[in-house]
This record gives sequence, C-alpha cells and structure tokens, in this order.
Amino acid sequence: MTNADAWDALRRFTNARIALGRAGSSLPTAPLLAFELAHAQARDAVHQPLDTVALREAVRAAGFDTLDAQSAAPDRDRYLRRPDLGRVLNDESAQRLAAHASESDIVFVAADGLSAFAAQRHVAPLLATLRARLDGWNVGPVVIATQARVALGDRIGELLRAQIVVVMIGERPGLSSPDSLGLYVTYAPRAGRNDAERNCISNVRPEGLDYEIAAFKLMWLLNEARRLKLTGVGLKDHSGALPASDAKLPAD
Repeated sequence: MTNADAWDALRRFTNARIALGRAGSSLPTAPLLAFELAHAQARDAVHQPLDTVALREAVRAAGFDTLDAQSAAPDRDRYLRRPDLGRVLNDESAQRLAAHASESDIVFVAADGLSAFAAQRHVAPLLATLRARLDGWNVGPVVIATQARVALGDRIGELLRAQIVVVMIGERPGLSSPDSLGLYVTYAPRAGRNDAERNCISNVRPEGLDYEIAAFKLMWLLNEARRLKLTGVGLKDHSGALPASDAKLPAD
C-alpha cells in the first residue's frame, strides 16, 4: 500500500522529485522505475554518438550549408576523460575548415557536447526558427562538430574568419533534462578565449526555453554583440525587457 505525501499538491509546479509517497520504508514502484529510467536516459545522452548524417540532412533542409569537424579526442572515452582534447581541432578538421575560410558575420557550430540527444533533436528546428531572423547577416556554413567542448568553437570561428560564433551544444544531462541545448555566443572568436568572453543561453528545448523564445534572445544578443563589438561580461542580456512586438528584430 502506498502512503500519499502531504506535499502532493506542489508537484504540479516542479519537475523535481518531491512528494513521491512511500510504500513501507521505500519508494513506491512507479517513481522508483521512473527514476531508473531517467538515470538511464541521462547516461545514454552522454554516451550516445551523434548521428551526423541525419543532422547534416536536417540542417541542410533548414536552408544552411554544412561542414564537418572533430576535436582531437579520437573517441568518446577519451573525450570524457580528457576535456582538454575536446577544445582542440584535430589536424584534418583544421585543414578542411581553413580551406573553406571566407569572411562571414556569423558561424553556427552544432556540437554533441555531453548530450548528443540535444543536438540531434533541437539544432535543426532552432536553426529553422532563426532563418527568417537572419536577414542582413552573412551566415557561414553550420559546422557539425563531434567530441566537442564549447571552446572548440573559438578555433572554428577563427579558421572560418567569422565575426561571431554560436556554439549550439548538448549540455550536461540531468535527471529531468537529458536533451538540454546550450547556446554560447562569442564575438571575434579565436583560440584562447575564455568563458568570461562569451554569453550563454541555456536549457533550449520545448520543455524549457522553447525555440521561439530562444531565437528571440539569441538575435538580441547577436545584434548587441555586433553593435558593441563584444560579448561576455560586458554584454548584459536585457532582452526580457523588450515588448513581444520586437521579437523579430532585424539585423543592424
């Protein structure tokens, strides 16, 4: 027999595991199995490889050219054990990107990060949402990067000679969010940039920050970054103070 919890009415306000009730001295079977499923999904998000072929097709269907890149981490095991390798391009990728260098206002990097699920599910729909907002921007190819950390985008943007790089990367999964996508915006990307020099929009997914709101906030940051010629601690996100009618600001 399951004993109800007095906090049960609060469960509708949060995804946190509260008011699960008791069966004797343990959890009831249903929440226990739900916890084990969430834990398995989080582990899978970390270890599941990114389907680059499917993502490439989806990104191209959204209207963007693509390039492929991989970090210096040769496999997932070393990627997880050696974060430093995920911040450096392997030689072949560096040569390929250098060969495609052209002046562009912005380059997007679609990276597996710590959740390939996030990149697989959300990159293409988010890019499709952004497409109409990018009028007036010279957009370079979307670089699909594997075994990637955020800082890999600095070198990618540098090689492609982009004014701004946006790394769209799978965030560390939680027990209620195995597919959360983070967006990291860096002005004048180059190897050696640090986290204080970039802005982040986190938890992009339908259950968190949906595509429309994420696209609006990202375009606000992009326009301000281009105007001020900086990102990071010097660029504060005041997009939430803008009226809904300004949700599709054109590029300067």
